[in-house]
Amino acid sequence: SKERKEIPTMALTINTNISSIIAQRSLNSATTNLNTSLERMSTGYKINHAKDNAAGYSIANMWETQLGSLDVAADNAATGSDMLTSAEQSYSLLSDHLQRIRDLTEQAANGTYASASLKAIQSEISARLDEITRVASNAEFNGIKLMSFDGTNGNITGMNEKGIDLQVGLYGDGDSIINLDIDLFKSATISGLFTNMTKANGNGVTLQQMLDQANNKQAVDLKTTDEEQKIVNNKIFAAACSGLIYDSATDSYTLASGVEDSYGAKEMLSFLDSAIDDISSRVTRIGAAQNRVESAITAIDVQSQNLTSSLSTLRDTDVAEESSNYIQSQILQQASATLLATANQTPSIALNLL
Repeated sequence: SKERKEIPTMALTINTNISSIIAQRSLNSATTNLNTSLERMSTGYKINHAKDNAAGYSIANMWETQLGSLDVAADNAATGSDMLTSAEQSYSLLSDHLQRIRDLTEQAANGTYASASLKAIQSEISARLDEITRVASNAEFNGIKLMSFDGTNGNITGMNEKGIDLQVGLYGDGDSIINLDIDLFKSATISGLFTNMTKANGNGVTLQQMLDQANNKQAVDLKTTDEEQKIVNNKIFAAACSGLIYDSATDSYTLASGVEDSYGAKEMLSFLDSAIDDISSRVTRIGAAQNRVESAITAIDVQSQNLTSSLSTLRDTDVAEESSNYIQSQILQQASATLLATANQTPSIALNLL
């Protein structure tokens, strides 16, 4: 036969009420769990203090920091895209002016125009050349000159020797940076567009020879930094496009009569085409850079979304589960309170023995 297991008996005492102590401990535990569930449901977080989950608390703080940095990185990339858009639109203006100058030059190359007509053509070309230089010199974004790098200085505001670095990642390494090459910001003034043209046209004439001829066979320095001379150079350039010769002493124009057939408005067309091609090439590179920046924005959005999902899994409260815990703790609290009241009355049984 099986031995009956004896249940230990407990003496009836007055000074020590073990039943009450047990009920108090259960009540305190149920109340603590109830308060924890209330806090988690009211805040929406299951990790509110480091004591809740020390490792999880540390990871959640790190991920929150990264999410804030990703928001800034997305703003950085968007600002960089806006800057490239500003540069592209400025180049569009320059392209329109150059195209109009080419049209006027081709018109001047026709032999049906007299001196007065050619001077009128020259006047518009000169005005458009001045406007190209003005637009290029003033094109900027948040104080950064967009068309002012002349190949000899790297001290343009916001630029280093390699160009502009966009911070589009969390860290300081190369994988978190998109570099916008400094060539994207080359000078687009008349000097910047035409200074380096050394190739001769179909008749073996260089741009420098064309300008010297238009300046009454005197040397023209497109690289000059003197502002007044830049204006004069634009007039000389316009004269070459119009088939005229400019006299800086009298600020007047004369027909280029009696000069070689290789000098005339039509000879300037190839140089203008080269400048238009240069603008198109710059815009193409800007478009490529803009595509890369927009790709970075998409990548940042994906990274931020994944990090947010991970943070939610780690930190957010499962309301369905926590509400069940709340009800359980509430029932245990009420039961413990009732039993504690009963346990507190147990020592009074001793009075029946007196």
